[in-house]
Amino acid sequence: MKLLHREQDRGSVITVRETEELYGEKGRFRVLEFANGDAQGALDLNDPGRIVLEYPRAIVHLMAHNDPAFGRAFVIGHGIGTISRHFADKAIRTAEISGKIVELSRLYFGYEGQAEVGDGRKLLEREPDGLLDYVVLDAFTEKGVPWHLFTRGCFQTAADKLDEHGAILINMFGRGRRDVHTEAVWATLADVFPHMRGFALPQEDPLDPMNRILVGSKRPIEARMRQMAGFVEDEPERGTILDDDMFG
Repeated sequence: MKLLHREQDRGSVITVRETEELYGEKGRFRVLEFANGDAQGALDLNDPGRIVLEYPRAIVHLMAHNDPAFGRAFVIGHGIGTISRHFADKAIRTAEISGKIVELSRLYFGYEGQAEVGDGRKLLEREPDGLLDYVVLDAFTEKGVPWHLFTRGCFQTAADKLDEHGAILINMFGRGRRDVHTEAVWATLADVFPHMRGFALPQEDPLDPMNRILVGSKRPIEARMRQMAGFVEDEPERGTILDDDMFG
């Protein structure tokens, strides 16, 4: 492993490293990650156009498959700009709380697109109503999940900004079974959107942290499972609806 950059920003330690093996795959990879090892983005140096991590591959498939001609999306959580880079011909606005992450994405990962620094919810609120095709929520910090982005109020804001066919796609992590946080997000999403689908990347131990993609939409959601990068259909139980007053 070769360490290229390391610094603290907003209470999190951010590193950029190069490695010849990533999650069991051999090659040459450049990775943006927090000190706890959570990858925020990965670039295949031998094939920079390839999407390395499974969850953005699955999200990209869902977006392209359900609305091939979509034109506008709003992404909360920049990472290295994988989704907006892939859809460079679309009008995609990206919100990122850390200006340092945006800076590193440009310096080390060749990102050339737009990214606005600020709180994703507040920036989403400024969008005109009814014009977005997708909202993508992929926001984490080393300290955990910014819960104000997962409340009924935030999901309702997303619904207001989406057009009549629009959808929100959420990347999150939780325990494989009976994870109270995942179940709360699922219940909150169901309270706002009429159509739902849940997907998970299976783990050998069901108690290990599991990567999930949760989708809320104004129309039925379709997926070709062979193009879901290993994710399988998996809907959580419904837990307690999250409201803004729970988080001050």
